[in-house]
Amino acid sequence: MARSFNQVVLMGNLTRDPELRATPNGQQVCSFSLALNRSYKGADGNWQEATDFIDVVAWGPLGERVAQYLSKGRPCLVNGRLQSRSWDQDGQKRSKVEVVAQDVTFLGGGAEGGQGGSGGSFQAAAPAGKSSSKKDDVVIEDIGDEPINLDDIPF
Repeated sequence: MARSFNQVVLMGNLTRDPELRATPNGQQVCSFSLALNRSYKGADGNWQEATDFIDVVAWGPLGERVAQYLSKGRPCLVNGRLQSRSWDQDGQKRSKVEVVAQDVTFLGGGAEGGQGGSGGSFQAAAPAGKSSSKKDDVVIEDIGDEPINLDDIPF
């Protein structure tokens, strides 16, 4: 049987503050929803605007970081997979398709909500038996307004 491929990449704004909960066994889980704006040409030839709302779940340390750093209205990029689940509620069968986040990149500025600042990226922990590569932080020092002397460059 051939393997399937299940990967989703979404960029949007949070519709509400993330909700961090713990399962009965102590596992942290964070739920949030993204608003995804799109434009399309309608039957009359005019551009139409539409918004889709997608539920996202982030588990463990990834969920904790999302709850700590994101809030309603903040933009983010979510990389993950689709998952469907079903349950009984008041005698009715209910079902839902949601995104299980594997990586969340925070976009835009800091707590003030500016759009030009730096973001952050966090990934879910690697499954047992798989390694996760960690990038070293790069520090860039400001050299000021002094011109660069080309004789100082070693190549």
